[in-house]
Amino acid sequence: MQQSVRSNLAGDVLAVVSQSGPTVSFFDAATDRHLDTVDVLAEPHELCFDPLQRLIWCASTYRSGYYHANSGRRSELTVIDPDTRKIVEVVDLAPEHGPHGLALDAVRGRLYVSVEGAGSRPGGVVVVDTATRRPIGRIDTGAPGPHWFVVDPAGRAGYASNKEAPFVSVVDLDRGVLTDRIEVPGSEGIAVSADGSQVFVAAPYGSFADRAEAAPATGIRVIDTKAASITEVLPTEHVVFPVHVTSTGRLLVGELRMEPDPAAKLGRQAAGRLTVFSATGHERLGAVDVGRFPLTITSSADGRIGYVACVSSSTVDVVDLDTMRSLARLDIARRGEPGAHGMAYIPKSG
Repeated sequence: MQQSVRSNLAGDVLAVVSQSGPTVSFFDAATDRHLDTVDVLAEPHELCFDPLQRLIWCASTYRSGYYHANSGRRSELTVIDPDTRKIVEVVDLAPEHGPHGLALDAVRGRLYVSVEGAGSRPGGVVVVDTATRRPIGRIDTGAPGPHWFVVDPAGRAGYASNKEAPFVSVVDLDRGVLTDRIEVPGSEGIAVSADGSQVFVAAPYGSFADRAEAAPATGIRVIDTKAASITEVLPTEHVVFPVHVTSTGRLLVGELRMEPDPAAKLGRQAAGRLTVFSATGHERLGAVDVGRFPLTITSSADGRIGYVACVSSSTVDVVDLDTMRSLARLDIARRGEPGAHGMAYIPKSG
């Protein structure tokens, strides 16, 4: 049964980062068979697949550790050929550092990379030419730690989530300037609808600290991009990190369940939850348990299969989004903590 659900995915590949591996592992999307593993620079976080150049971009963010608890920021992007599973090039963005979020405008040949601020310079987005693989510009986002970044389908506007800053940064990609700040109480994952009319933002920021009773409610803030304002909050029971919109109009949300444990830096993790909403009507469509600390979500090109990378369990849950049934759980090799992080879905060539 599981094979028939995914038989149309034959030849497609799922790439998964192991943050502490540090590696990128490749799996057959139809059978879950492990194909290969590529060693990369320390602390890889996110992946982005460019279908026109047919290359994967991998951001290495820190020398060790994680946000607010690291031994120094890295400045490199690793370019990988997903077909040969070989490194093509390592692109150094220095003096920019802490690259994390990756967003692609394949038509215009632009990769947007969020980078952390330093000193008097705010965080921002580095613009990379995907043909030459060289930086060609920078856009300030007005906050020290822009984390995830998305681009609207027209390639005209970009949106950066900011962990501690109480707003989402809106930038004009043609002019290369910050144009607006939309009030949000610290944010994590971010996604944009297929028509660009809505942006979905996970908030508040997942600080792992005990929250005051007056803390903002957890959920997904829905931004009307034309009005540049929040129009609705989709409620969740737990704090959310990753957000993803499928090609079929489903909004996938990863809820983090935590149990009190003063001795654990990131809290004691319980099983996470994948919650699914309609990206248009906003109704809740279902939910399923996943591994510990869901951190990244992606989906197959046809939008039927969801993938949830869980960093604490270092696993990827494979979910049939039509039935909300778990199909498999992939173990992602690691040499320490934490584990599974960024993912990229790679359709077969041609």
